[in-house]
Amino acid sequence: MWRYLVGGLAALALAAAGMLILNRNARSVAALPLSSPAPPAAGATAPLPATVPEASDKTREQKRFDRYDKDRDGKVTREEYLAARRKAFAKLDVNHDGMLSFDEWAVKAEGKFALADADKSGAMTPVEFARTAVKRKPPRIRRDCPPAAKDEAPANGEES
Repeated sequence: MWRYLVGGLAALALAAAGMLILNRNARSVAALPLSSPAPPAAGATAPLPATVPEASDKTREQKRFDRYDKDRDGKVTREEYLAARRKAFAKLDVNHDGMLSFDEWAVKAEGKFALADADKSGAMTPVEFARTAVKRKPPRIRRDCPPAAKDEAPANGEES
């Protein structure tokens, strides 16, 4: 009988230890300190708004639709849809004959090659080729959210 009792207690101890291990990184909401908003920095231009701005009702797809719907009739016609392509084609068709030659089509690539080929040898070295890599844009910063509060000392020099 005592074997069953010791086995049961051991199983409970293992289950409790497992729960402690699994939850060791979990934080309780009650354990988080309540903090007041940080005072504005010395060089801040405007204080943060008292309320959080409301999100726009327009979704990304609605905004995209509105960019195409030039006459605002709630429909994107074929002409409205192809307008951006026609504009791009017109930029490439430098002699305005309505047809793109290979040179017209590849003018951007040819210009990029000419800029990268610094020694004008007609071939790119690995260093020159590296200059043709696409420049990535930095991640977009959301300006509609207030900045995260930082742990800073109070501006007036007092300790809390």
